[in-house]
Amino acid sequence: MAQRGDRSEPRGPAAAARPASTWRALLWTAGSLPLPGLAHLRMRRRVLGWTVLGCYLAMIAALVVAGVLLMRGDLAQGARLAVQGRYLAAASAAVFAVAVLWMTVVVHSWVITRPPSSGRMARAGGVVIVAVLCLCIAAPAAQALRTTYTAYDTINSVFGPEDEDAPHDAANPWGDQDRVNVLLLGGDSGSNRYGMRTDSMIVASIDVTHGDVVLIGLPRNLENAQFPKGTALAEAYPPPYGFDNLLNEVYQTVAEDPERLAIDPTVKDPAADTLKHVIANLTDLDLDYYALVDMKGFESLIDAIGGIDVHIDEPIPYGEEGDVLEAGDQHLNGNEALWYGRSRVNSDDYARMGRQGCLLMYVAEQTEPTTLLTSFQELAGATKQTLRTDIPQSKLPAFIDLAELVTSEGEMATLQLSPPQVNTAHPDWKQIRDLIEDAINEQEEGQAAQGGEAAEDDAVTPRSTPSGEDPADESAADGQNGRQGTQQQGDQTEWQEYTGLAEPSPTTPGRQVGEDATALETICP
Repeated sequence: MAQRGDRSEPRGPAAAARPASTWRALLWTAGSLPLPGLAHLRMRRRVLGWTVLGCYLAMIAALVVAGVLLMRGDLAQGARLAVQGRYLAAASAAVFAVAVLWMTVVVHSWVITRPPSSGRMARAGGVVIVAVLCLCIAAPAAQALRTTYTAYDTINSVFGPEDEDAPHDAANPWGDQDRVNVLLLGGDSGSNRYGMRTDSMIVASIDVTHGDVVLIGLPRNLENAQFPKGTALAEAYPPPYGFDNLLNEVYQTVAEDPERLAIDPTVKDPAADTLKHVIANLTDLDLDYYALVDMKGFESLIDAIGGIDVHIDEPIPYGEEGDVLEAGDQHLNGNEALWYGRSRVNSDDYARMGRQGCLLMYVAEQTEPTTLLTSFQELAGATKQTLRTDIPQSKLPAFIDLAELVTSEGEMATLQLSPPQVNTAHPDWKQIRDLIEDAINEQEEGQAAQGGEAAEDDAVTPRSTPSGEDPADESAADGQNGRQGTQQQGDQTEWQEYTGLAEPSPTTPGRQVGEDATALETICP
């Protein structure tokens, strides 16, 4: 007489009997979660079982190799892929397909191992457990899909469209450019104020070969802005009186009437685009792109990267409740970092400009790629809410490479167009353009000198003073503060002439004085 198992489970010579109980079948089904195809091998469905298991192990091996490459420092390559829409779409499709196939394998494992004679309660319990197993696959897959969608949505929302007049060449992203110039804007919009003023305006001129940067700071209170000839702004504010507001009001002036005043009313942010052209005209620089960060949103960005470490020489009061950033080594959260760069209590606009330059350096130096990965959702959300830019998506991989070059090999210098070198109430725009040209040329001359001679301790400063003196012969105060106040007027430094103080140079972090760009690392504690 045939056994019960034979009657309930007809099978060919290569088949295997199903497990005798529902719970054993569930164990084999659960085993298909960490090792898909295991239940199929148990049931002697070898071709399908080895195919599924082989594909799974190959996928695991590929992920391990990718992880090892990332851990060995190839995070930039991963970042380059992560900012390209086609790779994000492909990754989303792959995650979805793998999740569906994996869940199908789990469900099929239950179908082929489940005893036909099991009772109704056992079958119902088995269905629930199989559903839980599928959920263990669906939940992380949904999180992965959410991450890729967030990246895709952020890139499409924040970054600009392609420039049809200058198609992107991935092999030579900067073309014949020696430098790329980006206007960095910090806006002060908030629920308690009307509109937005760009209180922070910095041009970052970046050498695409060496990674060296000159940060050119424009004070918010520069007056008598000169607008490009032939523009609506130039016609609306003609000389000799011209624009009767401060430079930080240009953005809001255009934003209130973009159809009439914007250079190109059709772009995503006509006011920011127009301000880019205005500052390009003032500085005589070709500004390639702008990036505008709302200062309140900047708080969220700093929190997303885990805060920054700074050294504070003197307490910095801030806020409306009498809070203070205490002196010493401090780890600042987003709100504190915001006020580190914004506070003018017991100081002035120019001291704030100096701290903002230091803040940029600290963020560049301390932001770790692993931190960006672990805080990706928060960072992407903050970026989408606070950042506006006309950098096209196709340039993002090139900018990632450039950022890596800046942080690993480049040096950052600052030239602040503030008193005493610039009269903000009556600016001499020709002098300002000459200062900027000299600062960039001096940095490039320093690079050329490094190529033929041993590297100097301070490569971003000129190799000689305007009078031909060697920097090694300058005062000890110059050695401590870069080249601040090195232009002598009689027996006093430029800073002493300007302030009437005894100190030969300012003590404010990041405060630069003199006509020569100064290395940030020498003036930022």
